[in-house]
Amino acid sequence: MYLRHLQLGDFRNWDRVDLALGPGPVVLVGRNGEGKTNVVEAVGYLATLGSHRVSTDVPLVRTGAEQAVVRAAVRREDRELLVEIEINPGRANRVRLNRSPLPRPRELLGIVRTVLFAPEDLALVRGDPTERRRFLDELLVSRTPRMAGVRADYDRVLKQRNALLKTARMARGKAMETLDVWDGHLTDLGGRLLAARLRLVADLAPHLAAAYASVAGEDAAPAALGYASTVAAAGDGAPLGAGAELPGDQALIEAMRTRVAERRSDELDRGVTLVGPHRDDLVIHLGSGPAKGFASHGESWSLALGLKLATFALLRADGEDPILVLDDVFATLDAGRRAALAAVARSAEQTLITAAVLEDVPEELRGVLVEVGDGRAVVVREGGDDG
Repeated sequence: MYLRHLQLGDFRNWDRVDLALGPGPVVLVGRNGEGKTNVVEAVGYLATLGSHRVSTDVPLVRTGAEQAVVRAAVRREDRELLVEIEINPGRANRVRLNRSPLPRPRELLGIVRTVLFAPEDLALVRGDPTERRRFLDELLVSRTPRMAGVRADYDRVLKQRNALLKTARMARGKAMETLDVWDGHLTDLGGRLLAARLRLVADLAPHLAAAYASVAGEDAAPAALGYASTVAAAGDGAPLGAGAELPGDQALIEAMRTRVAERRSDELDRGVTLVGPHRDDLVIHLGSGPAKGFASHGESWSLALGLKLATFALLRADGEDPILVLDDVFATLDAGRRAALAAVARSAEQTLITAAVLEDVPEELRGVLVEVGDGRAVVVREGGDDG
């Protein structure tokens, strides 16, 4: 998979971007603040319908404009697809595939697949569980787009149930009956989402072990993944691996139903839902213990990089290379990590790289160059030292 052409209109600082691209490495070079990251952020939006930097669409629209447009011609094997998104803060976004409108934006998910590695990814190891849940769910939807509907419905039910819990403590009769109905929706959707996450962690774990060993060295303590859940049957955060015996959807739905019933009194007291995937965590293990709070700065960087390399390997194993996006990371990596990342980047069907100076990018990745500055992004087709 690769982008053959990318257009942006009124996205972030850009009035207009029009880039003819191609397979292989593409390097966007320019001073900090010129908009390199904004370009790759738009590519990520095509894949996830969200930004890795902000939680709302408002900052994505250029000041003074009403909407932003992201448009790309995507090559997938022998097919070319035209993907278009209109970002309308405060109103419904619009999406088109091959110029035909899609009823819901989430129907676009899975058409473009990206793996982004950026300095902010250190939060996957050192940050709070929200970052890791988001990482899991975005990867889950990328592999299985129908899970976007399950995730959206779960979030909607969770919001409604929390609102009811805030008022139900003093209520009687009908309000409690309504809470029973929302419990059923919550546990059905939550059990399905939890089962999918557990399968994903088990699939991803061996790829992380291999990727971390390649980054940190074969003599380093091994890396592993586990999952800590508020539903006891889902596991206690112990490492999972390929072939692990995992509970199925129905078993997890029943387990969550039991746990929700056990915690109802606490939930009524606190006015918030205490059981479900929204309170779970991906546990990253290093050696015999969890990495968070114990891994050194260097180990944390290696784990963050290993997670993204593992993600790339998993999506590749599904049958198609995702687009690899490396946002201003080579300048922060030591020689060993640079070499491990460069090896994967060189093998990807398309890699988009941003850098303040070209010398930060390994020479073998200096393919097509895009010079970014003064409100313009210009493709320089000659690679290497010609750029």
